[in-house]
Amino acid sequence: MQFHRGRLVDHIHLIVPDLALMKRFYAAILNALGIGISGEGPGYFFTDELYVSEPRLPDELPTGRHHIAFQALDRDMVDRFYDAGLAAGGRSHGEPGFRKQYHPGYYAAFLIDPAGNNIEAVFHGLAMRSAPSVVIVPHAAAAPAG
Repeated sequence: MQFHRGRLVDHIHLIVPDLALMKRFYAAILNALGIGISGEGPGYFFTDELYVSEPRLPDELPTGRHHIAFQALDRDMVDRFYDAGLAAGGRSHGEPGFRKQYHPGYYAAFLIDPAGNNIEAVFHGLAMRSAPSVVIVPHAAAAPAG
């Protein structure tokens, strides 16, 4: 059996009422996952497929409740995610542990972020990856000089 990742979801955009609070939370859990925040600007921050912003238009409302599961490289990383999220204002929605109802070896922890989203870190057990990530280089940046 094979599982494909990195070809279906281009990005996830969360519109939040308190960007500073969310940035503190996501910086903590992303650092625990070994990634960190990739970039930021006035009213937003992002990393990989996740983009978080405050409302930019007068009638733009915060997004509703979502479930987002982040990949962890091992069980210790799931544990660090959980501890970092609690320390940064998240609420427990499921302590780190095995979730055999999903599949044997499914080790996860769940947090509710400050905006009410269900955020998970999951380790599926040892598996071979074909690549650590999909790297995308825009054509303009990849075009040869001349």
